[in-house]
Amino acid sequence: MNRIDQALARARSEKRAALIVFVTAGDPDLSTTAELIPELAAAGADVIELGIPHSDPIGEGPTIQVSSQRALARRTSLSQILDLVRRVRTVSDVPLVLMGYLNNVLAYGEERLARDASASGADGLIVADVPFEETAALSRACAEHGVQRVLLVAPTSTPERTVRIAAASRGFVYCVSVTGVTGARRELPADLEQLVARIRRVTTTPVCVGFGVSTPEQAAQVARLADGVIVGSALVSRIDAAPDRDSAVRSARSFVAELSRAVRSARP
Repeated sequence: MNRIDQALARARSEKRAALIVFVTAGDPDLSTTAELIPELAAAGADVIELGIPHSDPIGEGPTIQVSSQRALARRTSLSQILDLVRRVRTVSDVPLVLMGYLNNVLAYGEERLARDASASGADGLIVADVPFEETAALSRACAEHGVQRVLLVAPTSTPERTVRIAAASRGFVYCVSVTGVTGARRELPADLEQLVARIRRVTTTPVCVGFGVSTPEQAAQVARLADGVIVGSALVSRIDAAPDRDSAVRSARSFVAELSRAVRSARP
């Protein structure tokens, strides 16, 4: 069983939602990212998404855009990120999902990426900016090499399309809570419960909600509705606001611990 499946099954057996967090690989640098991953897992993150820096991350709000630019300024490459995953695997079994854009994939090569991601110890892949129908070769390569291709369902996805995406997604279905880009919101959308229920009606694959979840209170709210809670921009903000590496790791770990407590206590 893939590590993502194991983590989500464990959360389900504990009658709670899973906590999934996002960090940009290479921001502020790759050595800090390597230190962060086991610390975030120890703080309660069930799955960690590693953002692949991109020059034009169209799905991201300003926080992650700037984070991506900082990582690129340090010449962070996909090859270096896979080396990072390989090193992390010597100290942590936390599930790792690579999250990037089609240009990242095409520049590296679809078959090569699936093969090398698997060999490094990565568990999943999210490609945020392309319809899943247009990357059949990538999906086949991921399946062949045991890398789970996580797909996104948006509020604008038609019922028919939702069925197709949910059927093809592996690991979990990424439920995009709002239209637009990532980033903190004061409130979660009023129709989020209906969106999650619509996806759940057509799949037994876990449904995890991201985009706009930024506080422990919001994480708890989502945890009562969905199988997983995804937090990205709010965590990246804390890392980026820290004056040095040790402070960044402490701040990130403290915030993830808060999120974990909120998620774990959300259900009666």
